[in-house]
Amino acid sequence: INGLSDGTYEGYLLKPMNCPHHIKIYASDHHSYRDLPVRLAEFGTVYRWEQSGELGGMTRVRGFTQDDAHLFCTPDQVAAEVTGCLDLVKKVLNTLGMHEYRVRLSLRDPESDKYVGDPENWDKAEAALRQAVQTLGVDYTEELGEAAFYGPKIDFVVKDVIGRDWQLGTVQVDYNLPVRFGLTYVGADNAQHVPVMIHRAPFGSLERFTGLLIEHFEGKFPVWLAPEQVRVIPISEKTLDAAEAATAKLADAGLRVTIDRTPDKVGAKIRLARLDRVPYMIVLGQKEVEEGTVSIRRRDTEELETMSLEDFVAKIKTEAAERTL
Repeated sequence: INGLSDGTYEGYLLKPMNCPHHIKIYASDHHSYRDLPVRLAEFGTVYRWEQSGELGGMTRVRGFTQDDAHLFCTPDQVAAEVTGCLDLVKKVLNTLGMHEYRVRLSLRDPESDKYVGDPENWDKAEAALRQAVQTLGVDYTEELGEAAFYGPKIDFVVKDVIGRDWQLGTVQVDYNLPVRFGLTYVGADNAQHVPVMIHRAPFGSLERFTGLLIEHFEGKFPVWLAPEQVRVIPISEKTLDAAEAATAKLADAGLRVTIDRTPDKVGAKIRLARLDRVPYMIVLGQKEVEEGTVSIRRRDTEELETMSLEDFVAKIKTEAAERTL
């Protein structure tokens, strides 16, 4: 919010990044070295006027959500904080089954004038990131000219289905913005010192990440990620009441469940559920109602498995808790 000088109204401005706002929060209080690191995190929407020819799907948009955080620390804390950030990005990617990524150390181009700050600070930041990326135990490339204007970064890059590179998670070390914004902390020597700022976003753009995740799984999300985990399919009108009761029990157990109440034949209902990529289908006929069981069909198999509803709930909750891919 920007209060205009004439006092007639407040103007609202669209922010392209969260960094300056987190800097203002840090600067709003005094800090001792004992307080550091100070970590500020925000899921915030940012806006960037991308050229129309560059826009595409969910991967390049003008308004997107960043899982942004900024860490303010002493120079001695940089290595540990960067390592923690890199571990977080790796955990996000590995948990979601996105194991095929490459790591890019993005450096400034000495021939370009788009970068701000002292070259000596750039050298320190690049050295810190190079040391950190070498501890990852993965191959990485160094690419000139890919750094942010205020500092170098480590980017995690994945390919989409047509082979294009997209940056997802990123970790950046910044010696320059703290100087430009006059940030300080009191050191052990009672003197004023400038903190180091670390930018990190494990997902990057949530919209881009979601788009690439959909491509990665081809829409066939594991059960713990699927928007619809179970679809209950009554074979006929006669078993609709039992299907409604089963749906209610599954919902009460915390599962994301729907019921197909259409008069279509059971084969058509199953085909639709598979097209919708629902991980599990519960097929309820008269036999299951009489025996107090349910027939379970997985998305990618033809076989039916019979069990009690309670056993199915335990099975799917275990699968979700273990984040099985």
